[in-house]
Amino acid sequence: MNMVVKKTPPVARDSFLKTLQKKWHLLLAYLLLTIFSLPIGLMFLWLFLTSISTHTIAGVIPAGFTLEHWSFLWGPVEVGGRVLPSIWQATWNTILFAGGLTIFEVIISTMAGYTLSRMNFPGRKLMLRSVLILHAFPGVLLLIAIFYVLNALGLIDTLWGVMLVKVALQIPLSIYIIKGFFDEVSWDIEWAALVDGCNRLTVWYQVILPQVKPGIAAISIFSFIAGWSEFLLLFTFIFSEHNNTLAIYLLAIIGDFRVVNYGLLAAAALFYIFPVLLFFLFTQKFLMKMNMGGGKQV
Repeated sequence: MNMVVKKTPPVARDSFLKTLQKKWHLLLAYLLLTIFSLPIGLMFLWLFLTSISTHTIAGVIPAGFTLEHWSFLWGPVEVGGRVLPSIWQATWNTILFAGGLTIFEVIISTMAGYTLSRMNFPGRKLMLRSVLILHAFPGVLLLIAIFYVLNALGLIDTLWGVMLVKVALQIPLSIYIIKGFFDEVSWDIEWAALVDGCNRLTVWYQVILPQVKPGIAAISIFSFIAGWSEFLLLFTFIFSEHNNTLAIYLLAIIGDFRVVNYGLLAAAALFYIFPVLLFFLFTQKFLMKMNMGGGKQV
């Protein structure tokens, strides 16, 4: 019996080899990304499986199925003999804190960054150096001084007081980032607007800001994540349970570190992470845009 062996045509094989030679750097990049992303993906997978499992085998392999660990979504939960309130109040406080921080920081940093980038005034270089020094200064050393200031202003145990402190600590980095984007905007656009009769405020808002949308998206992402994940300031200056954020709520879930309900902790951690992922997915598209010339996005 004769067997017919089909061979790959030389033309097709040569075409495949040429494509492989052209795309080898792309394949290498995807391989490296997969290798470095695999541990993070496995971590999220373990969190999800643990959150819906009754118990784990050897502390690693989830077993059984239950939604009991997600009960904090529809009512109070008991942890270590202590009843925690509904998570929705802490969620609202976290949204208010992170959202307010982002709004204040974007407004202040864009105005300050524009001033430092486009205007020449006495003390400008000193202020630029001060921005870098203030960012390098550790905020934890200021906790006692901040306590006295907030107490004098009557802002102790308020989200607004902690928000103002966080804005002050975050502003130097945001100013430094957004100033670099303002520096790249062509002066011709600004001069044309000034010649047409626009004042500085109108130029900043209607002409320059549309040119630096990637920078605004960058500082918005950094500000929101910093506000959403803030723990030290809130733990230090917030005493009332109704003002707690999700970071403090997770600490309460841990309770006694010797006996931790890992299923409940995993479910709460996923709930804590999800809004940040949504915010990043919504804003990351602006990071991928760049304005050219008169403002056309490419």
